[in-house]
Amino acid sequence: MAALAAQQGVRTIVGLQARQAPAIEFVRELLRDGYVGEVLSTTMIGTSVSGDVVIQPNVYMLDATNGANLLTVAFGHSLDTLNFVLGEFANLSAVSAIRRPLITAQQTREQIVKTAADQIAVIGTLTSGATASIHVREAVAGGTGFLWEINGTDGTLRITADAALPEIFPLTVAGARGDGEPAVLAIPATLTQKWPALSDLEGAPAYNVGRAYAAFAADLDNGTHTVPDFADAVRRHEVIAAIERSAALGERVEVVGP
Repeated sequence: MAALAAQQGVRTIVGLQARQAPAIEFVRELLRDGYVGEVLSTTMIGTSVSGDVVIQPNVYMLDATNGANLLTVAFGHSLDTLNFVLGEFANLSAVSAIRRPLITAQQTREQIVKTAADQIAVIGTLTSGATASIHVREAVAGGTGFLWEINGTDGTLRITADAALPEIFPLTVAGARGDGEPAVLAIPATLTQKWPALSDLEGAPAYNVGRAYAAFAADLDNGTHTVPDFADAVRRHEVIAAIERSAALGERVEVVGP
């Protein structure tokens, strides 16, 4: 599909809308301006919204063969956000596990056997040379919702949210330079008010989706390319495939692609 779209000159868009979150645009600006200096490493941990009970509409996500699960959704969106900001993995090692093999369906109270992993951890090297690690798991009592640190020679950025779904949950950005303690950094109004008609959606799950559509419309009008397309989706699935391969083989693997 990506190759055919490129061949026909058709513009495409995919749902990696965390890239349009004002907080993520702000983090990219801070990095370009040298806020942390040279990026040395990055660490991301978080929880998805499931636990020992799953709401009925999400029962299908427990079956790995259905394609929508912790790896492709919560982990996948978190992974894309990290790679969009800091660059791709050159190589990685992955571990996945099913630590809660039985899950209760909230409405029917049926005990369902889970085949999709509920623990996914990846560590590797980005093409920049920075060390990166990501660990996303299903909800746990008292666990951190979402914490992403970007550590550099001159400072640190810390991005937080209530769950490892940066495309849905509002993100807070904090930063520290030198020996200072991280303090919340205000996201500039030029970013939050980029699309004034969407202001009423701020904080809602649809907010970044709306911003992605608005950016895509602007791309079509201006001949720009600011939203992820089919080629970006292919790239993300190549990395997900590398994670699955590494976890299955118990080996460090090279990541296919640029």
